[in-house]
Amino acid sequence: MSRAALLLVLVNFAVVGLLPVLFFQRGGRLNLRWWLTAAPFFVAPLVVVVVAAGWAAPATHGLELAAVPLAAASIALIAFAAGAHQVRIALWHQDADAPEQLVTWGPYRWVRHPFYAAFLLALAAAAALCPHPGTLAAWIYGLIALDLTAAREERRFRASRFGAAYAAYMRATGRFWPRLRA
Repeated sequence: MSRAALLLVLVNFAVVGLLPVLFFQRGGRLNLRWWLTAAPFFVAPLVVVVVAAGWAAPATHGLELAAVPLAAASIALIAFAAGAHQVRIALWHQDADAPEQLVTWGPYRWVRHPFYAAFLLALAAAAALCPHPGTLAAWIYGLIALDLTAAREERRFRASRFGAAYAAYMRATGRFWPRLRA
């Protein structure tokens, strides 16, 4: 396992882990829903470290080169999404979270949830660097957890004062991946 690729993947997870502290609103608390959504972001880097330390073997080799662009894209997308916001955004796991603004510029021009897309790229980078049942399970679990969280956010947006604009925005953009238009 390349030390540079390992470092990049671990830095990627550090960036993801620092977001709640540095970027998102601090109102509320980290409730059970937050911890369940965040679980794969603890599991995947732990498995990567365990495999890198030689305490477990990866399932296969050969995907390591894919980890570098995936992790780099994840970090870049996080920075791009953070730069698109004029105000700190909610963690979306609190019952009282309500949308304060509808962001449709920057990476939000193409996807409704660029942070979540970046998080999925981070999990994919970990799975590519370290193809192990633990990293693959973390990626699948993360996809399901983030899809459920995104659906909940979208219901809140549609029920807010931004409802009509958000419905039109949903028709034009993909949830995590850009929509392919004919």
